[in-house]
Amino acid sequence: MVEVESGTARDDKSHSGWPAVISAFGGHRITYLFAGAMTAVVYYALLGLGLLVVEDGVPYLFLVVVSHVVTVVIVYPWYRLVVFRDSGYSWPAGYLRFYMVGLSFLAASVVGVPLLVELAGIPVMVAQGVVIATSPPLSYAINRAWVFRDRGKV
Repeated sequence: MVEVESGTARDDKSHSGWPAVISAFGGHRITYLFAGAMTAVVYYALLGLGLLVVEDGVPYLFLVVVSHVVTVVIVYPWYRLVVFRDSGYSWPAGYLRFYMVGLSFLAASVVGVPLLVELAGIPVMVAQGVVIATSPPLSYAINRAWVFRDRGKV
């Protein structure tokens, strides 16, 4: 009789759980794209809700900043635990590095959104979408190389 190995057989070397799922989807790039989409949804929900609730009572740039701060607090654990799977830094130190990168993109929003809104007449949410669409490749490179780099390989 011929024995056939099954791809479903489990042994000590098999992977199970979230790491296996993440590996199956291509590692960093796929999970980063998912995290970016999740971040955009959280950010847009917060910004859109803020714009609806306060209408013209608060400048939209204030809402951009508040939405950004709250979003970074919400999404950091996902980036740390799932996308980059630790960084060798403590949670607070890693968060500060993550937020420092986020500040550069907040600066892009604080400059870019008013230019698009005031000069081009584009709605706030559309203008923010244009600014965000330009950031993922640069953000991935900075986060991978600096915020979540493997300190053991440096």
